[in-house]
Amino acid sequence: MSEKIRPFVKWAGGKGSLISQLNNFYPNELKNGIIERYIEPFVGGGAVLIDILQKYNIQEVYAFDINLDLINSYKVIKNNVEDLISNLKKIETQYLQLEQEERKNYFYKIRSEYNNYEVKENEPNIQRATQFIYLNRTCFNGLYRVNKNGKFNVPIGNYKNPTICDEENLRQLSQLIQNVQFEYGDYSRSMEYVTRNTFVYFDPPYRPLNVTSAFTSYTKEDFNDENQRELATFYGELNEQNAKLMLSNSNPKNTNQDDNFFDNIYQGFHINEIHVSRMINANSNGRGKISEILVTNYDI
Repeated sequence: MSEKIRPFVKWAGGKGSLISQLNNFYPNELKNGIIERYIEPFVGGGAVLIDILQKYNIQEVYAFDINLDLINSYKVIKNNVEDLISNLKKIETQYLQLEQEERKNYFYKIRSEYNNYEVKENEPNIQRATQFIYLNRTCFNGLYRVNKNGKFNVPIGNYKNPTICDEENLRQLSQLIQNVQFEYGDYSRSMEYVTRNTFVYFDPPYRPLNVTSAFTSYTKEDFNDENQRELATFYGELNEQNAKLMLSNSNPKNTNQDDNFFDNIYQGFHINEIHVSRMINANSNGRGKISEILVTNYDI
């Protein structure tokens, strides 16, 4: 199997560019083969999941997300990848043959269809997964954003020759995730699966550094400071199960050295820093290396 399996979607806050740094913070128990179970309560684009599945032999893997379309797509890739590829190749052929104005009409037609029905939790829907991936590959910046009514509202992007059907990557990803149980729901559903020899990686919607950087609308529910506090409480409860825990979030000290929000809610745990290239604000002067935090309940 190729070592270059990639997430099948572009995802705001995806960890693909940080994998080499995150590797340094994985618990020794994972590297030494002691971890038997891996859990991601916010799976998102799955970059860390993919990395761990390729490097370590873990008996049981569970991935959760509150975005039902995302979970549906993972299940379709796992169980119906050839049908999905067939659909995506068809839509890619149709789309790439169109002129720019025709592409716009095609995109908004698919977006309208997508917004006019919903997938059911326990019935994997190949058509819905096809539309989800198509929209992600052709919309502006590959964003997934919905309004308060839960309707996808990202406009078309300006791509000359977008890859809509990444055929080989989808097949390899399907093979890789055969042992993963994907479940729709918020992070609290992961509690029942946590045991002593479990590694849990949390990648929640980040606390915004400022108003303009706020982006938490992966679903129609936002993730505010009270939600962050509730997650910290949950983190503490899992710590009592003797599981190994790692959590990513923004570092408010990038913009306010006196902001001790995470120091307070994760008091008693290890708050580590990693450095990333991010845009803090719309001004190009705000671009560059900033830090993010990694909260662990074990020494590095």
